Amino acid sequence: MSSILPFIFVLGVLVFVHELGHFLLARWHGVRVLVFSLGFGPKLLKTTRGDTEYCISIIPLGGYVKMAGETPEDDAPPKPDEFFAKSKWQRFQIYLAGPAMNVIAAIVIMVGVYLNGASEPVYKRNPPEVGRIAKGSPAERAGIQVGDRIVRMGGYDTPTWADLEKVMLPAAGREIEVVVRHEGADRTLRITPEPRTQYHVGDIGVVPMIHLRVGAVTPGEPAEKAGLLNGDVVLAIDGLPVDSDAAITTLQKSPGKTVTLRISRQGQLRDVPVTPILKDGAGRIGIEVRVEEATVRAASLTEAVRLSINHNLESAGMVFTTLRGLIVGEASPKQLTGFIGIARASGAMAREGASTLFSFMAMLSINLAILNLLPIPMLDGGHIFIMLLEGVARRDFSLRMKERLLMAGFVLVMTLMVTVIYNDLMRIEWIEKLVPWR
Repeated sequence: MSSILPFIFVLGVLVFVHELGHFLLARWHGVRVLVFSLGFGPKLLKTTRGDTEYCISIIPLGGYVKMAGETPEDDAPPKPDEFFAKSKWQRFQIYLAGPAMNVIAAIVIMVGVYLNGASEPVYKRNPPEVGRIAKGSPAERAGIQVGDRIVRMGGYDTPTWADLEKVMLPAAGREIEVVVRHEGADRTLRITPEPRTQYHVGDIGVVPMIHLRVGAVTPGEPAEKAGLLNGDVVLAIDGLPVDSDAAITTLQKSPGKTVTLRISRQGQLRDVPVTPILKDGAGRIGIEVRVEEATVRAASLTEAVRLSINHNLESAGMVFTTLRGLIVGEASPKQLTGFIGIARASGAMAREGASTLFSFMAMLSINLAILNLLPIPMLDGGHIFIMLLEGVARRDFSLRMKERLLMAGFVLVMTLMVTVIYNDLMRIEWIEKLVPWR
C-alpha cells in the first residue's frame, strides 16, 4: 500500500494532464469528444456532460480520449465535428497537445518544488574529484587514485558529478574512454562500468567524500528491527568512517554478524547494533541512503522558473542519451522499467518526502512526453509521423495502409511492454529465484 497510493497519485495526475491536452485542443477545434477516461477496462465511475462521457476505469495504467470519427471508413466522408474533418495542421495540434501538457506540467511542478525549497546534494554541482574508490572496482583496476579529477568520460566533458553520472549510468557493461587529471597531467584510460542495483546502472566505483543519511528503511529488514529511522546520519561502521572502503566492506562481509553503526539523530550521537542479512551476495541491512550534504533553498519565482527549465532540460537529456544508447547498443535494455518499477520507485520517493516525490513526478512527466513523441504508430508521435509522410507523398494513405502501420506499432509497443515487465519481475527477489537462468 505504501507504493500503490503514491503510484496511483503520480500516474493519475500525469495521465490526466496528458489526456486533458488532447481533450482541450479537440474541443478548441470543434471536434466532438465521446469519452474522456482515466484508466482502461470496465468503468467504475462515469458521468455524461453534453456529448462527452467522463469516467474512471478499473485499470489505472493510462487513459484515453475518444474523439468522433477518429477511425473513419475510406468511403465515408467525415461529419464537420469529426476528427478527420479537420485539417492536418489542426490534427497535428491535437496529437501534440498531450505531450506538450506533460512538458508544461513538469515545468510547473519543479517551479513549485524550487519555490518551496529544493534539496540537492552539494557534490552534484562540484567537480568530480575522487574522494573514495571502492575495493576491486573498475576505477581501482584502472589505476584511478583518490584526488584524481575525471575531466571526460565516453567522449563528453564532465565538469560536475552530475555530468559524470549522466554518462556513466547508462554505460553498464560497455568499455568507455575516461580522461583523468592527476597533479595537472591528463591520462586516458579504458574502463568498463559494472552494472549495479536492480536497474543495471553503470558504476566505476568512485564517489566524493560524503556522509550518508538514511532515506528510507525497508520494513521487516535489519535496519528497521534495529530502530534506524528516516533521517538518521550514518557516520561510521564498527568505528570506520563511512567514506572509507573498509567501512563498506565490513558491512558487506558481515551477514549474520552484528556490526555497530555510529549515527547522528537530531544532533545526538548514538551507537546502533545491527545484524546484516545476506542479499544479492553481500551483507545488507535494508536502507536506502542519500547524501547528507545538501543545499536547501527557496527560490524567487524568476529563479524557480529558470531552475525548473534547466532541471527539465537535464532530465530530457538523460532520456535522449538512454534512447540513443539503446538504439546503438551502448545501453542495456535491463535499465528499462515499467509500471511495477515506477510503483516501487513512487513509494520510495514518497517516503523521502513531498519534494522528492514531486521531483520524481516531473521527471516521469518529461519521460512520458518524449516517449509519446517517438515516431511509433499507436503513439502520438506515430500519428504525427504518418501525417508527415502523407505530406511528403502529397496524398492520404488508405485505411488499410494505416491499419498496417498501427499494427506494426502495436507489435513494437507490446514487445517493449514485455521487456519492461520482465525487467520489473526480475527485480523482485523471490521471483528471480524461481527463474533457472538468472
